[in-house]
Amino acid sequence: MELSSSHDRADVVIVGAGPAGAVAARRFVEDGFSVVCIEQGDWPDYSRSHVADEYLELSAGKEWNPQPTVRRSFSDYPIDTSRSDVEPLIWNGVGGSAVMYAGIWMRLMPSDFRVRSLDGVADDWPLSYEDLAPFYERIERDFGVSGYPGDPAFPDIDSYPMKAAPIGPHGRMMAEAHNRLGWHWWPGSNAIATEDYRNQGACVQRGACMWGCINKAKASPDVTHWPDLLTQGVRLITRAVAQEIETDAAGRATAVVYTGDDGVTRRQEADVVVVAANGLGTPRLLQLSTSTRFPNGLANGSGLVGKRLMMHPFATVVGVFDDKLDPWKGVWGQPVYSLEFYETVKERGFVRGAKWNVTPTGGPQAMTAAFPWGGSEIWGEGFHDTVRDRLGHSLAWGIVAEDLPEEHNRVELDHSTRDRAGLPGVRMTYRTSQNTKDLLAFNVERASESLREAGAKETIVAPMIRETGWHILGTATMGEDAASSVVDQWGRAHEVPNLIIVDGSTWPTSSGMNPTPTIAAFSLRAIEHAVTERRSQAVSS
Repeated sequence: MELSSSHDRADVVIVGAGPAGAVAARRFVEDGFSVVCIEQGDWPDYSRSHVADEYLELSAGKEWNPQPTVRRSFSDYPIDTSRSDVEPLIWNGVGGSAVMYAGIWMRLMPSDFRVRSLDGVADDWPLSYEDLAPFYERIERDFGVSGYPGDPAFPDIDSYPMKAAPIGPHGRMMAEAHNRLGWHWWPGSNAIATEDYRNQGACVQRGACMWGCINKAKASPDVTHWPDLLTQGVRLITRAVAQEIETDAAGRATAVVYTGDDGVTRRQEADVVVVAANGLGTPRLLQLSTSTRFPNGLANGSGLVGKRLMMHPFATVVGVFDDKLDPWKGVWGQPVYSLEFYETVKERGFVRGAKWNVTPTGGPQAMTAAFPWGGSEIWGEGFHDTVRDRLGHSLAWGIVAEDLPEEHNRVELDHSTRDRAGLPGVRMTYRTSQNTKDLLAFNVERASESLREAGAKETIVAPMIRETGWHILGTATMGEDAASSVVDQWGRAHEVPNLIIVDGSTWPTSSGMNPTPTIAAFSLRAIEHAVTERRSQAVSS
């Protein structure tokens, strides 16, 4: 291996330029730290977006596909999913997977931090909702969130930076149905600008948020953070594959070794190493970082690096209506959401719950796909009638189920495959628990009831598909005890005092919410603490 001389030593080196890494970089540079960020992908190329032309649905299935095994970008590493019920959906590049998310913005509920205390399962977080609330508020300003305050489920949210996106006739119809049922609903909160805001343009409501938002209304860090961070002096190294984190004899992190786009391997030294490479990439990097002191991987004294993988199994129920609703004319994410069945009710026979959000069903091509329509035969004489019946006349409830941690669900190195830098890929092992299956079955029945109340002439329960792994959580769990967790409440590795992990891998439990707001808020809280404690921070000499 050729090892080039390093660039100047930095105060901080960050691995990963997604939401957690971008938030960390911003907080450090604001206080005068020198920051280098290593990112294995490149900037998203919005010139290749087709959200404003007729090729939208074709491009969504290829270069804007969230599934690495389909997209096959140079930045993706091999992932063996043959032992997993769910395929991971990620974007490796500047902005991270937020480049492809729908922009749905939900804080966790207070109960999400106290699952062990309330329901006797899994673990409590070592921090509370109240600890994180001030950081949510700051993050919502940075990500340009729009919403309507006052939801009784979140009594402390009294404002958003921008007004909520219109809920449209489809959102209004579902809201009225829930009013009749006496069920909770609220206008959706989204990281989508409804007016020109900082680096973001106002949303024009194409309903194509996940396939390259060309007017940059959707908040992803390549829009909201990185242009400013580069101006502030952060050094972003793209197309660079992190190989390992080096440590000294005292067990302190000293550098990140990476292979650049030119094939040269370099070492970036720093006082503090921050890892923000998501629930797959973070355990992979820790497992790659073996040494005499850490033979089983860095910070893995508990044996939990890579274990407790949680994936948020997802269900969809579609309603077909006589009325023309055109639900694609708006934000894709969530014009309306419901938390009616979010909390545990013992009589239901399972613990925890789910969040629902109204979502469009897509354009003409999507009307002919197996998902969410159940794979029934549509070709032949009735083809045009079927498409006409669905297009503009259908909507769906998307159901995000809380997934509890189990140690047998895990991520580990796969030495039979290699990425472009010659590093092992990963193998996922994930099986959906019976509690999750029961939880989803209950919510699917209630969602069908909701759609029928709204007047649906037909409801269709979408088949459970593998391609739903948007949220990859729990593989470097946080806790107070070093014997049963990897990091503490500040993201600091128990065994490596100057290694901070700030992505979703730190989550002890998954909640039933879309995770980006909490990942970003946790990163800000962790780095704020690191900045405050800088004088006592242990570093390599």
